[in-house]
Amino acid sequence: MQFATWNVNSLNIRLPQVIDWLAANPVDVLALQELKMADDKFPIDAFNEAGWQAVWHGQKTYNGVALISKQPARDVIKNNPLFEDDHARLIAGTFGDADQAVRVIGGYFPNGQAPDSDKFVYKMHWMKALRQWVADEMSRHPRFLIMGDYNITFGPEDTYSPETLEGTIHCTEAEREQLQGLVQLGLHDALRQFAPGPKVYTWWDYRNLAFRKNQGYRIDHILVSDALKKVATDCLVDKAPRKNERPSDHTPVVLTIA
Repeated sequence: MQFATWNVNSLNIRLPQVIDWLAANPVDVLALQELKMADDKFPIDAFNEAGWQAVWHGQKTYNGVALISKQPARDVIKNNPLFEDDHARLIAGTFGDADQAVRVIGGYFPNGQAPDSDKFVYKMHWMKALRQWVADEMSRHPRFLIMGDYNITFGPEDTYSPETLEGTIHCTEAEREQLQGLVQLGLHDALRQFAPGPKVYTWWDYRNLAFRKNQGYRIDHILVSDALKKVATDCLVDKAPRKNERPSDHTPVVLTIA
């Protein structure tokens, strides 16, 4: 099975790119973030015509998440039931049969704006509540993963300029402590299992030729449970979509399990 995450930064703009990518990369589940569309605007017909199922949680103009899959999702939950939130940021579903089923959460984590902002406080509360929900989900689903745009780096090696970016948003000690709190539940950073070196990024600013210069951040992650880590065979960043005309500023991360 293959699982992928991609912040498309507007599905209205990038629907053809997503459909084309799925045709070339027929993963079992693709988690999308930043749909930037209301529920009734989601292009379900386009996905169905291309042979895909979908569940989604939309929001006009901002946020929005979806799970695109070969088979229908079961036991779908939209947003964290332990945290009241007006933002469409989380969606969960179960895929696969019987003891091979995988519980998936796709998420668009809050940006936080700046360490001294109200949005940063919201991010900390959101992450704390997420940890409680993930612990509950993992207790019922040993084969578990949570993937998406985390808007947090694991460490200095996840940015192109640690000397200037440490302590700024995505790179603060408080954010990383929250991320490590998820890991300590028994999760593992899937990409680092297969791509341990530096200069592996998933997001590049549109400005200043950042992608061409590889001045990026690694903020899109797939965290897997022990059961999935044992059967993971590959995890990679697919940089090809970032070269598209009018690309998203993020690019997919793809996990393969036996």
